[in-house]
Amino acid sequence: MPLRPLLLALLSGLLLPAPIHAAGPAPFDLAGPGLRVTVTHGSTTLPIAQVPNLAAGDRVSVLADLPADQGTRYLLIAAFLRGATNPPPKSWFYRAETWRREKNGLTLVVPPGARQLVLFLVPETGGGYDAIVETIRKQPGAFVRASQDLNQASLDRARLDTFLDQVQALERTHPERIEAVSPLLTRSLAIKLNAECLQQASDVQASCLTQSRDSLLLADSHSSTITETLIGAPTDLALQLAATPQGGYGYYSPYIGAVRDLARIFGAFQSTQLQYIPALNRPQGDRIALLLNAAPSFAKPRSVIVAALPAIDAPHVPPLRRAEEDRGFCAARRDLVLPVDGAALVYATAYAHDMVLRAARPGGGTVDVPVRADPAQGGFVLTGDPAALPASAEATLHGVWGFTPFDGPRFRLQAPIPGGIVPADPGATTVIIGRDNALTLQGPATRCIESITLGSDPATLQPLAWKDVGANRITVTLPLANAAPGTLALVIRQHGLDHADTIVLTALAEAGRIDGLTLHAGDRSAVLAGTRLDMVTALTVDGIGFRPGALTRTDSGDRLALTADAAPPAPFTAGQDKTARITLADERARPLAFTIAAARPAADLVARTVDAPRDPARPAVLLAGDAVVPQDGRLTFSFRTRGTTRLSAGASVEVATADEQFTARLSAGHGLTIQDDHVAVAAIAPGAALGGSAHGPLRFRLIQDDVASDWVPLAILARRPTLATFGCSAPGAPCRLTGSDLFLIDAIARAPDFRDAVIVPEGFTGGTLDIPGADTGTLFVRLRDAPGLLATLAPPGAS
Repeated sequence: MPLRPLLLALLSGLLLPAPIHAAGPAPFDLAGPGLRVTVTHGSTTLPIAQVPNLAAGDRVSVLADLPADQGTRYLLIAAFLRGATNPPPKSWFYRAETWRREKNGLTLVVPPGARQLVLFLVPETGGGYDAIVETIRKQPGAFVRASQDLNQASLDRARLDTFLDQVQALERTHPERIEAVSPLLTRSLAIKLNAECLQQASDVQASCLTQSRDSLLLADSHSSTITETLIGAPTDLALQLAATPQGGYGYYSPYIGAVRDLARIFGAFQSTQLQYIPALNRPQGDRIALLLNAAPSFAKPRSVIVAALPAIDAPHVPPLRRAEEDRGFCAARRDLVLPVDGAALVYATAYAHDMVLRAARPGGGTVDVPVRADPAQGGFVLTGDPAALPASAEATLHGVWGFTPFDGPRFRLQAPIPGGIVPADPGATTVIIGRDNALTLQGPATRCIESITLGSDPATLQPLAWKDVGANRITVTLPLANAAPGTLALVIRQHGLDHADTIVLTALAEAGRIDGLTLHAGDRSAVLAGTRLDMVTALTVDGIGFRPGALTRTDSGDRLALTADAAPPAPFTAGQDKTARITLADERARPLAFTIAAARPAADLVARTVDAPRDPARPAVLLAGDAVVPQDGRLTFSFRTRGTTRLSAGASVEVATADEQFTARLSAGHGLTIQDDHVAVAAIAPGAALGGSAHGPLRFRLIQDDVASDWVPLAILARRPTLATFGCSAPGAPCRLTGSDLFLIDAIARAPDFRDAVIVPEGFTGGTLDIPGADTGTLFVRLRDAPGLLATLAPPGAS
């Protein structure tokens, strides 16, 4: 079976007049007789394809369009109806003998009170006219309903046919575009698709869309009132699959409901003389092609072909609306599409005609540019010259619905302006390489942008995509992940202009992030936080320059120490708002607003005491005074605050080696005792607090409210070897020292100036050292951790 009959067989339902319970659907694929119909309203005459409704007083011309060799004579009968409970008078019935040249047509004037006009083509055998008049007058409501349903079914069939024509045209020319165009077609024609069809290969999408019984569903707020008539439900339910008696073929549409209802209606009128066959209208110009779903019979019972003309009713102007947000439309585009939806019949029929885009002229009057509805593009496209439209104007879609002029939605038109597209932020022309950059552009005609390209020279221009973000702004993404520093050209072309605009961009390396500057009152040093701070070459505050110092990198970012070149003329005061100027290696400058922080706490060392443990049964290295703390000893020290610093309950002390590799925090109750507002005493066992590898100069600082004072020198931490024995085998013989960790000794000598000293090699792993000379006097020891301080070796039993 050919493609279109197969689909329509699935859509039409079973319409054979008898028996009602026939087994298979019969499509409307039989070409019946034709009719030529025009309608005159006032002084205007239109072909029937452009007439959505009739009105009282209209002159309707109906002529049978039969072939020259027509062998069967047909009576053309016209009947006006005026309601389901009000039989029409006999004067509302008309007949024409189509085989007589002078009587083969009808000229009718729609009488007041009429609501429907139904046409009948009856084989001329005598008695047919009277039988039809009698049947209609006995049961007018059935024919009123039949007229409504035939009109509705014909309109829905027009939507389906339009969809099929568009899809099949694409199948022949551009099958790869079916997936992209189908959503616009379904929006325009109010048809729901089987989405699975669009997931298949492009060469089978058309076949799936036009043959799948679940692929096409109708819904249209303007033309599917039959849905509410049949099932009493909101129109949007026509989009849903259903298994109701009206939708018993696995899906539902007004078209299906109408033609199934016709089968029941006409089934009640069957007689031995006549049977009624419904005909769907396919108007084109002034000709109506009648489509039948059953072959006419010229033997008893003879077939009566029933067709309905548009309802006699007030015009229902289509509720057209913009299908997209109104962000302006470029009047200079020759491919301009005005997205419109709201009435599928605008796309499926010729009811809306003489459509134009109407705009006001600046000096007065209006200008009309012809447009046409294009369901595949989802709106109206210009067929006239867009140059006739005024720039930056409001335009209205205007046309005629049948005999009634109407206005559709309004559209804001834009006109291209040379140099009119510029960065929204004038300072945004500096971009960063190594990553994508988002650049926002603005102008009065952003919808007129035809293309945007980026490159360092015309030969390397790369096309870019952009996104409309409203308010006459667009955002374009600049792909600079692999770009090099230098100058780039952003080239913008607009529809209707011969020359492109160029925006020059400066591409620089990533400058990092500046998080903040900490500068305390009274300080000449500051700390800058952020990322890529290695690019900072200078910083000034109130004309005072700060030199970059040590850079510390952590997982959260960089911290750059800064030192002032000179003291400020007036000391910085806590709470002052300042602006620093940061200069980068590529000569970029960044302002940074900050506030002078409160003065940091200050403290001075008052006293210290060293407690070194000693086993008298063993030799030991003794450290003189309190400047050196043995790693296994205990250090107690006191300090006094300076200036305005007052100790608080939350104060703490941090003790650390010079490189801050080993640190310990002392707080109240945990190594720190606060004597009063200004004095505190701290105690620490370095071996336990700092670890066995800590050594060298120690320092401390006071921390209050998470702000630390300057570091204050505290003592020297020295590790001592563990000695086992010391003695001489005979007078004058060398003495021997045994123990572990002897590598901690740098040298041993009998004189304090370390003349003729025994030097212990670095990394010494032995457990014995021989010391030449007599066993007399004191042995002097120099430890590696405190090479500038003098220690002594005490034999067992010495104090």
